[in-house]
Amino acid sequence: MPEFLEQFLSLAREGFAEVNAVLGLLIAAVATLVLSKWSRLIVVAGGAVIAHIVLESLAPVIAEVGGFNLPPLLEAYFWREVGVLFVGYLVVIGILFVIKRIVTKN
Repeated sequence: MPEFLEQFLSLAREGFAEVNAVLGLLIAAVATLVLSKWSRLIVVAGGAVIAHIVLESLAPVIAEVGGFNLPPLLEAYFWREVGVLFVGYLVVIGILFVIKRIVTKN
């Protein structure tokens, strides 16, 4: 059990570091505004991951420096990154939701 917990905390740290950038924080802030109750946290975090992947794929198109490339859906490292992002968004959106609940006293 401690090994599993250690691996989860490692993923949480890595995910928090990944989300703690401008794009990740903007997505997390919007997701927090959308989140209305704790039971929807997993769904909202999943949506945030999808938004993150789509925006990263569209970044070269928006900046007019390249074309659109699909993410490497068949590569194992891509799905590990998706998992890391998901755990990171769970942590960040959870923290922001606690702050939102304290400020709005809902």
